[in-house]
Amino acid sequence: MQHSTNSPSPIPGKLKGKLAFVTGASRGLGRWIAVELAQQGAAVAVNYAHSDEDAEHTAALIAKAGGEALAIRADITKEEEVREAAGQAEAAFGRSIGVLVNNATGPQPMLSIEDSDWKDYEDQLAFFVKAPLLLVKAVLPGMRAAGSGSIVNIGSEVVQLGNARFASYVTAKSAMIGMTRSWASELGPAGIRVNLVAPGWIPVERHAGASTDDYAGRVPLQRMGEPKDIAAAVAFLASDEARFITGQCLSVNGGLTFGI
Repeated sequence: MQHSTNSPSPIPGKLKGKLAFVTGASRGLGRWIAVELAQQGAAVAVNYAHSDEDAEHTAALIAKAGGEALAIRADITKEEEVREAAGQAEAAFGRSIGVLVNNATGPQPMLSIEDSDWKDYEDQLAFFVKAPLLLVKAVLPGMRAAGSGSIVNIGSEVVQLGNARFASYVTAKSAMIGMTRSWASELGPAGIRVNLVAPGWIPVERHAGASTDDYAGRVPLQRMGEPKDIAAAVAFLASDEARFITGQCLSVNGGLTFGI
């Protein structure tokens, strides 16, 4: 768990002085969300579950740009590990977590109804409902004390597309939307905003070798999105530029679907 920094304070930006905690940030969308938040001035806790090397690479990318990053290994589906990770981040940077990005995911098997059982659904709910709940409970004391905070959940366009043989994943991502809106209503009076970004198919490491032609042809903008497209949306919602936006679901998929 290396504390990487090239400067004594965050670089200037719309998130200057903030501490962000990004789950699943060792690779994929999480990596580039973490990098973008750092480029906007936030110190970033890079949460990961498996690869020390990948997490340290994310931290190194942030340090190279002059930002601050701390790689923190934790299973976010386990309450004790979540509390310890949040405490470690806040102790390392000397401030409370002001931005939480619930991005982490696990395996995403495609299964027919006949081949599915309840455990398949529970596995998805653990990442997209249980983990965000544990994390929000861990950061809420600091956000309440500060009278502000931004929580950004990472959803998916599959909620609207209803992909066949993918019901466990679609169901859990759908639950995130209701959770986002309920939390926004409850936490708004405390100055804490909760929003959701619903990406389209953004090719990352797990999609290596997959053909994108058919998907891109259905997107009104006629191209695939890039991780930086999602990262920019997250950074906006995390910042004070979005200070009057809460409870919203922002589709970032070139117009393939519309906001829910």
